[in-house]
Amino acid sequence: MEATELDSKYESKGLAREYIGKTAFFISVLAVIWSIFQLYATGTGALDAIRLRAWHIIFLLMMAFLLYPARKRKKEVMKYPKVLDIICIILSLVSFGYFLLNYNHIALRGGFLLTQDYIFGGIGILMVFEAARRVVGNLAILALIFLLYNFLGHMIPGVFGHGGFSFNRVIDHMFWGSQGVFGIAIGVSATFVFLFILFGAFLRISGFSQFINDLALTIAGRSPGGPAKVAVLASSLMGMINGSAIANVATTGTITIPMMKKNGYKARFAAAVEAVASTGGQFAPPIMGAAGFVMAEYLGVSYTVVMVAAIVPAFLYYLTLIFVVHFEAKRLGLKGISKENLPKILHVLKKQGHLSIPLIVLMALLFMGYTPLYAAVFSILACVVASWIRPETRMGIKKILAALEEGAKGAIGVGMACAVIGIIIGTVSLTGLGLSFGYSIMEYTNESILIAAFLVMIMSIILGMGVPGVAAYVIVSTVAAPVLIELGAEPLAAHMFVLIYACLSNVTPPVALASFVAAGIADTNQNKVSLTAMKLALAGFILPFFFIFEPDLLINMETPMESIIPTITASIGVIAFASGLQGWLITFASPLERLLLIIAGIFMIEPSLMLDLVGVGIIIICIVWQFAKDKKNKQDDFSETIKLTK
Repeated sequence: MEATELDSKYESKGLAREYIGKTAFFISVLAVIWSIFQLYATGTGALDAIRLRAWHIIFLLMMAFLLYPARKRKKEVMKYPKVLDIICIILSLVSFGYFLLNYNHIALRGGFLLTQDYIFGGIGILMVFEAARRVVGNLAILALIFLLYNFLGHMIPGVFGHGGFSFNRVIDHMFWGSQGVFGIAIGVSATFVFLFILFGAFLRISGFSQFINDLALTIAGRSPGGPAKVAVLASSLMGMINGSAIANVATTGTITIPMMKKNGYKARFAAAVEAVASTGGQFAPPIMGAAGFVMAEYLGVSYTVVMVAAIVPAFLYYLTLIFVVHFEAKRLGLKGISKENLPKILHVLKKQGHLSIPLIVLMALLFMGYTPLYAAVFSILACVVASWIRPETRMGIKKILAALEEGAKGAIGVGMACAVIGIIIGTVSLTGLGLSFGYSIMEYTNESILIAAFLVMIMSIILGMGVPGVAAYVIVSTVAAPVLIELGAEPLAAHMFVLIYACLSNVTPPVALASFVAAGIADTNQNKVSLTAMKLALAGFILPFFFIFEPDLLINMETPMESIIPTITASIGVIAFASGLQGWLITFASPLERLLLIIAGIFMIEPSLMLDLVGVGIIIICIVWQFAKDKKNKQDDFSETIKLTK
């Protein structure tokens, strides 16, 4: 199955249409105009926040109704859109156009709404739901449940009940207010998300993704299980840029999964490695799939604070995965890729190294204190400029237009998720659901942060299922993070906690979409891939519980030295953990050895001197045990060889 088909199928839960003729040209032009508009509006600040969000929704709805059918069926090739799609586009233009024309007038009359204001507001909300139903499926159903909760709260007993709200009150809050459709979720989509998806499109078309693959091959290709390590390195770098585990699997996975299978890995293991590696990119600095920028906005801190704090969790996550694939390769007796089949690092850097300039520009601007939006716009320009350094990577007009079109189309899935999430966030603020939920959690857990964290983990995974990473974070940070903060967790640790679990929903059954895409590429069972991926990502499921209690694992820019020793011991711990998971250290590990290694790993992740010493002691015992077993095995093999020769 082609990568684009897989991406369309799972990222949007629907099948995008394909047009031919004049309509195809019109959609391409519309997508390019949208991208140019976003670059101009965001880069110059020409529009206020509400107007930018309104125009963003208008473009989103037009593209969604044109590209996604009302009913799921086989991919359609059409000359013209259907009548229903045209009606939906007209209603979208009328309702949101009305909003743009009348928003200031309504503000001048003190927010008093007329009958027609409620009618157009209702139509606008209906169009958002219809577009979201087509594009993001189940998330629209969840938002509908939240919307109904506004009207039916009087029927719900207990702490979650409320007096109920009228139709007019709900329309006022959800459409004409700043906490519904036009709230922070769509604000994120209209700024950070769109620009960084566009940046990812420019990087891909400039050849950056091929450069990453080639560079990863030169670094890790020759080691045991080299192709799997290449997948981990390449997918982590691309995943942090495009912000979508599903899209990342669908692109890099088409290269890495067949390469891993050819090397000797089982299909389900190869698919799981790709899914887990792509998922981690969403919380890996420096870009963190744009979720980090949203977190910085929520917390009111510089993005560099969030980016630096995410270094250790992301490093430990990928270190675990690297050693998991290494120990699996050793267990299976796999070799690396032969030297003659690998590109030379100097050749790769000479031919393609200039393609990393945009990423360097981005990081430099962020560390210099410029805003992420300013940095993103200049990094996109740097993509074009850097591509002209060598003729074979040069981006001409056709490539630039292709990148603008690809970026706009790639933003539809996340954008529609953010639009309909506005209804969820609006419900939380209107009904006080967040306060009710927090009170209920604290009462049920007797204010135990451990139990509360466990419940928040489950909720973050459930709310994140089937939702793009940044959109999932917006949901869970609104509902779940305040609970942990109220119970004493540091705000940054609480937000990082919910972000990681929302992202890990991509590999958590039953809606493990990243695993499903990878399974499609590997041509193997989806459920087996999901379960294997959960095993490989197990360290990711455990790590947040440690930094919620011990924030030393999140580097503080003011006291960075305090994180050095905890990071070193945790690194040893995750290697021991990976060894226990795969049943190999120096040779095959018995069930008891595996259990001891996992326990030692957990002890060493916890920043505690006593537990670190116990963990080191257990690991030393296991190493000595393994050396003794390995020596005995070699002696037995030698004796067997002597017998055969006689």
